Amino acid sequence: MTRKEAHQFDQAIIDLYDDYAHGRLTRRDYVKRLAAFAVGGLTVETLEQSLAPNYALAQQVKPDDARIVSEMITYDSPHGGGKIKGLLARPAKGEKFPAVLVIHENRGLNPYIQDVARRLAVDGFLALAPDALTPLGGYPGNDDEGRAMQARRDGAEMTQDFIAAAKWLDTSDQSTGKVGAVGFCYGGGVVNQLAVMIPDVIDAGVPFYGRQPDAAEVSKIKSPLMIQNAGLDKRILAGAAAYEEALQDAGVEYQSFVYEDVNHGFHNDTTPRYDAAAAKLAWQRTIAFFRRTLTS
Repeated sequence: MTRKEAHQFDQAIIDLYDDYAHGRLTRRDYVKRLAAFAVGGLTVETLEQSLAPNYALAQQVKPDDARIVSEMITYDSPHGGGKIKGLLARPAKGEKFPAVLVIHENRGLNPYIQDVARRLAVDGFLALAPDALTPLGGYPGNDDEGRAMQARRDGAEMTQDFIAAAKWLDTSDQSTGKVGAVGFCYGGGVVNQLAVMIPDVIDAGVPFYGRQPDAAEVSKIKSPLMIQNAGLDKRILAGAAAYEEALQDAGVEYQSFVYEDVNHGFHNDTTPRYDAAAAKLAWQRTIAFFRRTLTS
């Protein structure tokens, strides 16, 4: 099944999926509300299938791509989940690389996030994408179950899992000691948190449509940030101006981009919320930003 695009749906349908994907609607309520749009021979089941992730579409870099080396590793997270698994990817040639922590959405280490880590490796980075669902058995193979599993984990402990991953990258023999972080949705919020909580470890951060930290904590940030937001994402944009004002007051170097007429999740190339032009531009900017901040 090919991916449909957002403009092929009523925006209210995309908004319903966003509410469901973020746990603001139960599946029962989601299906019930979708039924209102099942007209003209279109069924609720067809709508569900059209909106659900299709991970075959997300693979830009195959696991066995000759340009990279990738493997699953386990690292210690003593203040979080104990032992956490993650995908580690690096260029096939070279010994030390600037490092990037890749932080998943609210559903564990799915194929999309694994592919993001491999994309970073192709571009010359040592990338680690942890799976916060490791203590519960790991990403289960589908997002609905993964979302329910992640909701059962303690939020503070999960943050500690990503802090431990950043510190692991900082001291890895394959790392130059320069560490960036990129995250999406829940992961974007974690990028902002890590910039506050471990400013001596995080050297650059790129939060994609992530929840902003408390304004009172922003002065702790030392790293430059590149903030990527979607023009139709009212929930995240509601806090964007205050965050930028706090960054300015704290003297933090940052860039902020809002991609007009695209939805939250526009970088995720598995659902209709994906916008190819915005995703490509945002990723080009992200790679250029990490090259400038992590290799100079």
